[in-house]
Amino acid sequence: MLELRPTCEHCNRALPPHASDARICSFECTFCASCVNDVLFNVCPNCGGGFEPRPIRPRRNLRGDNDLAHHPASTTVRHAPVDRERHKAFADSIAATAPRDR
Repeated sequence: MLELRPTCEHCNRALPPHASDARICSFECTFCASCVNDVLFNVCPNCGGGFEPRPIRPRRNLRGDNDLAHHPASTTVRHAPVDRERHKAFADSIAATAPRDR
């Protein structure tokens, strides 16, 4: 089950469970769309993978208790701003490889 982390790991901007601009990698590293595009260049600083829009968990119980009330979002903040220069060098080194092929 996805954690639905509460903030962008780089800029610490709030990303509530219904945020349409939340992005995650396959390890659930969570960033806002602005940071993914403008700072990270669609390269996760933790694993090197790409990002996808984070799914939105239903707010109300539509079926089988699979909703926020029964499976709440995480409240644990993971704020670790990226060193922009180091990350740009890393991103540049793998930019020619599409995320699906990394």
